[in-house]
Amino acid sequence: MRIYVVMILQLIIWSTFTLIEWLSKHDQLLYKVFMFFVFFYLAFLLCNRVTQSTAKTLFITSLSLMIYTSIHYTLALLTH
Repeated sequence: MRIYVVMILQLIIWSTFTLIEWLSKHDQLLYKVFMFFVFFYLAFLLCNRVTQSTAKTLFITSLSLMIYTSIHYTLALLTH
């Protein structure tokens, strides 16, 4: 149950990242990359606090990022 809650919270974090990236569409690529690493670190810290395992944390965070990316690009393909 903990992993499920962490996945949902991380999807919220990735959605927030997408919203902020959309709001800052005129920023340089370097700042967007830096912002991605900040959000990745926040998602990583959240998961590590709950699971107490670095290996599980890295796997869950990477999995949630892949799931969110696939959903994001699938919806982008369907709307354009």
